[in-house]
Amino acid sequence: MTKRDYSLSGPDTKRAVECGLTAISWYHSDISRSEMRSLMQRKDQPAIRDTIILFGSMILFAAIGIQLWPSLWSAPFWLAYGVLYGSAMDSRWHECGHGTAFKTRWMNTVVYQIASFMMIRNPVIWRWSHMRHHTDTLIVGRDPEIVAMRPPALFRIALNFFGILDAWHSWGIMLRHARENLTVDEQTFVPEIERPRVFKIARIWVAIYIATIMAALWMGSILPFMLVGLPRLYGAWHHVLTGILQHSGLAENVIDHRLNSRTVYMNPISRFIYWNMNYHVEHHMFPMVPFHNLPKLHDIIKDDLPIPNTSIWQAYREMLPVLIRQLSYEDFFLKRELPASAKPYREDLHITALGDPAE
Repeated sequence: MTKRDYSLSGPDTKRAVECGLTAISWYHSDISRSEMRSLMQRKDQPAIRDTIILFGSMILFAAIGIQLWPSLWSAPFWLAYGVLYGSAMDSRWHECGHGTAFKTRWMNTVVYQIASFMMIRNPVIWRWSHMRHHTDTLIVGRDPEIVAMRPPALFRIALNFFGILDAWHSWGIMLRHARENLTVDEQTFVPEIERPRVFKIARIWVAIYIATIMAALWMGSILPFMLVGLPRLYGAWHHVLTGILQHSGLAENVIDHRLNSRTVYMNPISRFIYWNMNYHVEHHMFPMVPFHNLPKLHDIIKDDLPIPNTSIWQAYREMLPVLIRQLSYEDFFLKRELPASAKPYREDLHITALGDPAE
């Protein structure tokens, strides 16, 4: 495998199907039924607490920012507001999309819709896209959410720390959906019955942005954009910083999440923004475990997992050399070593072009 086609309708899609990677049984660490039943227990309280803190903080930072506008003294408050808008909403979209953040269904739905709007991700499209991401994680030609394709577009990734390409692309997709236009790739995973909802939501979003533009013109100020839209640019850096660590530089076309996902220990603030998605091997292995139980799940199965990265910066020191090497040699990847207590990888079940793993 030297040249990869990451589209969902190309030769690698056919290859993945023919090799049986689309109907695969993923490896799972051993855990008792009683423990799993307890871990999968959903609760409203942790998510309600965090949601009150999140939206309360956003209201506070925005109010101070408006009060100090247009003075530079307002900048720190807009930056804080932006991170909660353009990064924390990424993890809220994700967890509420799984339906595990709250026990009460309508609470998941409300937060999911708000977070999807702020991240400019159509909630219908991304629910189906993310389902495919979990069933076919890092399977080339099947996974629509691979961030660092090989060779990795490092300049594009760097620009997305400021939302420069990602957000503008998402606004373009919103306008395309408002015109009832789905790409060929989108048509491969979005059922026909769901498509009218895609178009309806996109039109509602366009109306909100038009109202924001009109408010800015009426006020003669960009202040409305500081509340809606622009935070997706200036607040994107944290979700890109943490999100790229999930799978980048690791093995493709494997059926063991210990090979293609990365767990990273993070500071409490990043964990709040990221909603414990730093336990990413655990999340992929058992996606129905709510965010508040992921640390407990990690403690139970950690002896069967690669040793986690000790910090965000240590993870980057490990990952970046691999991505740089992939610029010239696409088959290179990082193979995470397992502790002696873990069950070994079943490499005979993988069809990665196992080039040369980084040792």
